[in-house]
Amino acid sequence: MPDSDQTPMQKMMGDFAPTFVSLTDDVLFGQVWARPELSKRDRSLITISSLVSAGNIEQLSAHIPMGITNGLNKDEIIEAITHVAFYAGWPRAVSALTLAQEISTD
Repeated sequence: MPDSDQTPMQKMMGDFAPTFVSLTDDVLFGQVWARPELSKRDRSLITISSLVSAGNIEQLSAHIPMGITNGLNKDEIIEAITHVAFYAGWPRAVSALTLAQEISTD
């Protein structure tokens, strides 16, 4: 399969963990993200907040641009991270905002 036809997870994992790739692509992004009860915009806001709360800052490099594609704007992302800082910890928010700033200046 040409690189341009691969999902982000296929590009990341290749043939190393095919079941994990399938679960990510088919279940998480195929079924869960497609459920009508929440918009993709809302799912992105929840995901960004959850990643910051869990300290999974490296995953934000994929989810912040996805959130923007799904309708979030820079100010909403900054506000969500600022709000989460009081619940998840200041250092996590600083790391998340630093990454968000790097992404927004690219």
